[in-house]
Amino acid sequence: MPATAPRGVGHLRGDESFPVAARRGLADPQLRRNLGHATGTIRAKSAAVIGELPDWAQLRAAGRAIKTDTMARLPELLEQLEAAVTRAGGTVHWAADAVEANRIVTDLVRGTGAERVMKVKSMATQEIGLNEALAEAGIEAVETDLAELIVQLGDDRPSHILVPAIHRNRAEVREIFLRAMPGVDPALSDEPAALAAAARRHLRETFLSTRVAVSGANFAVAETGTLAVVESEGNGRMCLTLPETLITVMGIEKVVPTWRDLEVFLQLLPRASTGERMNPYTSMWTGITPGDGPQVFHLVLLDNGRSAVLADPVGRAALHCIRCSACLNVCPVYERAGGHAYGSVYPGPIGAVLSPQLTGVADNASLPYASSLCGACYDACPVMIDIPSILVHLRGQAPHPRAERATMAAAAYTMDRPVLYAAAQRAAKLSRLAGRRGRGLPPPLSGWTASRDLPQPPPESFRQWWASR
Repeated sequence: MPATAPRGVGHLRGDESFPVAARRGLADPQLRRNLGHATGTIRAKSAAVIGELPDWAQLRAAGRAIKTDTMARLPELLEQLEAAVTRAGGTVHWAADAVEANRIVTDLVRGTGAERVMKVKSMATQEIGLNEALAEAGIEAVETDLAELIVQLGDDRPSHILVPAIHRNRAEVREIFLRAMPGVDPALSDEPAALAAAARRHLRETFLSTRVAVSGANFAVAETGTLAVVESEGNGRMCLTLPETLITVMGIEKVVPTWRDLEVFLQLLPRASTGERMNPYTSMWTGITPGDGPQVFHLVLLDNGRSAVLADPVGRAALHCIRCSACLNVCPVYERAGGHAYGSVYPGPIGAVLSPQLTGVADNASLPYASSLCGACYDACPVMIDIPSILVHLRGQAPHPRAERATMAAAAYTMDRPVLYAAAQRAAKLSRLAGRRGRGLPPPLSGWTASRDLPQPPPESFRQWWASR
């Protein structure tokens, strides 16, 4: 089997299980207010612009079909992408895991002689812990996305795929800027426009003096070698056009076969993610053009466990994800527990299916259970990833306590034998002694009913009803 993401590097594994980490989020009323307000606002905007499209269902089906086809032909398409990028003057590197990707990028930056890089918001570089790897090499990485900058200055961790600082309100952002951003006016208000202006002044010198940029990619077109980054602030456009050297780290699943396929995703992504008809900034580049933009371009194709996901016929649909975060914005578990509870750079429902597969289910065994299986994520996903089914699939692969395994084995043995099953049905009536909703069960059985209601047995089983007729 293909290797999973290595331990000890990157941000795919948490230090605690989800139930333990989630308790802190549940106990933080300010966090819950911040999340509730932000996700509610995004949901409303998204619903409004999706409602304008009469063919939204067809677009979703097209997105799913393109992604399914891409995963079926991924090796072929990646080789086609490499050839197209190379023809256009770029250089392609293959990174088997986070360690190799960090080494490649660090060596490339060192080769330029630069001691600082500016970064476009990138989940892939967060995943592999690139900022930490660069810091160990004496290279400063400056996040230019406003939310990522807030997280970086606050010595914090992202908690949302699209809005990494969603867990912070504007008063908290003001406090972070006053504490960690040099040269900030002490009279800075917490008005969003004032905070954005302070970040703009802080980043201006970085944009004009930094010779190397590191980006991710939302999509890469195998047919032409074109890469695309979509964003809302313009910082990405600055990073993609001003530096002499551009290094892009991209997960291998981001490739699409043709330019025409890209059309579908550029309609799906903004509506599902930010509730916009189109992204304010859509930047595309193909290799290098003399005298225009970066004159050196490197593309690092990152596996880091993705081949292991691809090897699972059920779980591979998680690689269809276009990182829109729609599933997070509708998930009742994420809204109450917060993104940090997932312990991975990929939080929410998609993180609950993607992170365990990238690391191996045993390393993130609690995440497949971080869901009520309500199905809201499936309904919201613009490429129709059946997240609930994948969660159930991964629960079957997760390690289970010995007592639970013995209980399930006994249940299977009983259900396979009609006489025993009939006796068990008659005995089930004794569960009435456990009290209303099973609240009277003693430990360890009370561990189950502490978060679930024990169904009341019917006065008559189906077998008894059938026999009497």
